[in-house]
Amino acid sequence: MENEDGIITDLYIPRKCSATNRLITAKDHASVQINIGHLDEDGRYMGNYTTFALSGFVRAQGDADSALDRLWQAKLTEMSK
Repeated sequence: MENEDGIITDLYIPRKCSATNRLITAKDHASVQINIGHLDEDGRYMGNYTTFALSGFVRAQGDADSALDRLWQAKLTEMSK
């Protein structure tokens, strides 16, 4: 929720799972948020990163590795355009 000045006034803004678009609730203690750093062609960190959030459901199913790989490949093709 925003006030008249455009400032967000909510105390809690839930995250969404990057793989399933499910809301990650405050009680989902198995969820993780991963920042993947961007590298240049020499392998040096450029200072920016991409954030992915994975819910506990995805991790419990054993799909976190394949979901993260799929999300990163989609991000790479998006960045190369």
